[in-house]
Amino acid sequence: MTHREIQGQKRAGGEIMQVTDFTHDHIPEAIELARANYEEERRWVDILPPIEALPALFVFADIGLGAAALVRGKLVGFLGFYRPRENVFTSAARGTFSPIHGHGAVPKNRKEIYQRLYQRAAAKLVDRGIATHSIGLYAHDRQAIEAFYTYGFGLQVIDAMRPMEEIPCSPVTGYTFYELSPNEKNRLLPLKNLLREHLGQSPCFLRFPPQTEEELEEEFAHRDPRYFCASRGNDLVAFLEVSDDWENFASADASVKNICGASCLPEHRGGGLYQKLLDHTIAVLKAEGCPRLGVDFESANPTAAGFWLKYFQAYTHGVVRRVGEKALGST
Repeated sequence: MTHREIQGQKRAGGEIMQVTDFTHDHIPEAIELARANYEEERRWVDILPPIEALPALFVFADIGLGAAALVRGKLVGFLGFYRPRENVFTSAARGTFSPIHGHGAVPKNRKEIYQRLYQRAAAKLVDRGIATHSIGLYAHDRQAIEAFYTYGFGLQVIDAMRPMEEIPCSPVTGYTFYELSPNEKNRLLPLKNLLREHLGQSPCFLRFPPQTEEELEEEFAHRDPRYFCASRGNDLVAFLEVSDDWENFASADASVKNICGASCLPEHRGGGLYQKLLDHTIAVLKAEGCPRLGVDFESANPTAAGFWLKYFQAYTHGVVRRVGEKALGST
């Protein structure tokens, strides 16, 4: 028995818990754990869509970076990670991510289960030079959040959702609200680069180079998002980008449209313009029969967090830990 296997057999709540690698044999029970954890969050955020089938978990067993926790041979928790990527979060680090369907645990002793799972998985991540570890947690799962916060994680990204119902807002005069036609999309470039500039500022520090007209055209060709805009006279002053792009299996549901970008000229903020633009967008999408609207944003973006959480209910907290480079390959 290896040192890690010995370390993997410890008591949890008075019972022996074995922590081992996550394999294909664990998948049937893991799917049920992931489904149960999602249903827990739906009891807090009832606008979340019912999901018949979760994404497949075999990828996490194939990659081999995950861990499984068992008590008396029954799976009580699992944690899987995607293949690592380079330069995550505009950094020089290699990173990996565990989505909300990539982990799960029973309610009893959940904090300890997650900590033990991460302890085993993190050793493998660091062995492979993976310094940035990201995990999508449910926003109301206090045990899971405490488990990872205790182990050095911090909040980075929030997913939120709302019903496609009009929001109360005061009348706004002097502006026109409309959906931008495809042949006008080049008008968005200054506002899209304003958004990039904003994300690069303190305290967010997500720095990207300015987008070019060619890159904008390529984005339209590959993603085909919709843009709802506000103009004053001939000047485009705000936009809200909506698409079928998604961050997790809940936002991927056909009943959900997702906000993927938003920007407003500073001199037009604070007077209710953006609330009205959001309300206009909701009215159009509701008339088309879509019942849910999602959004994701960086928690360190004070403008975004202050606005979206007024109108949307958070259901995930994406947390991140950065391991010091001197530790890589040392376990």
